Amino acid sequence: MKNVFRFLRELEENNNREWFNDNKPKYLEAKATYEEFIGRIISGLGIIDPEIAGVQVKDCVFRIYRDTRFTHDKKPYKTHMGAFIARGGKMNPRGGYYVHAEPGNSLFSGGIWCPDTALLKALHQDIFDNIDEFRAIIEEPAFARYYTLDGEKSARVPKPFPADFQYAEWIKLKRYTPASYVPEEFFYSNDAITNSIERLRLLIPLNRFLNYTVDESLNK
Repeated sequence: MKNVFRFLRELEENNNREWFNDNKPKYLEAKATYEEFIGRIISGLGIIDPEIAGVQVKDCVFRIYRDTRFTHDKKPYKTHMGAFIARGGKMNPRGGYYVHAEPGNSLFSGGIWCPDTALLKALHQDIFDNIDEFRAIIEEPAFARYYTLDGEKSARVPKPFPADFQYAEWIKLKRYTPASYVPEEFFYSNDAITNSIERLRLLIPLNRFLNYTVDESLNK
């Protein structure tokens, strides 16, 4: 993975189409390395979470090209590589596993990012109704050691939940994407695949909890 981080650092300093086109072979080499890494994670993680077994790498890896239509930042390329591993691929609403490679900001994550209004409401309700089960997942020592569940929240507890609910901060969340940050050296180890799978497997109980709600919502 060293060539991935090397390329991303160079891209950060030269984020323009001319440089990118001149260095296309470096990009393709880094992309191939990252995709191979993700493929090996899918193979290993799929053994312990059969839901993602057989998912194709091409359906998980995000494009490096930025959508600049609605932003003042017109840099054409992302300076990271990311993949969301879930049944149905990266655009599926289901909870899954995210691997983010970026110099100085690499992380593992998962869960559900930006659910639509109906699904978010259903997730809030299921967390409220099953708070003991949800707490057991989030507060499990191995999970809590590596992952923090935080992110954008509503200013107030959404209706119809009581404002004085003891765990209201979890109901105020607009997404459920715990993150575990790692140094880039994490990916250089001979055990990088094994260690990555071990880190991601901690997300399995949360994904199962969230996907139960997704399945209920889709079947209504």
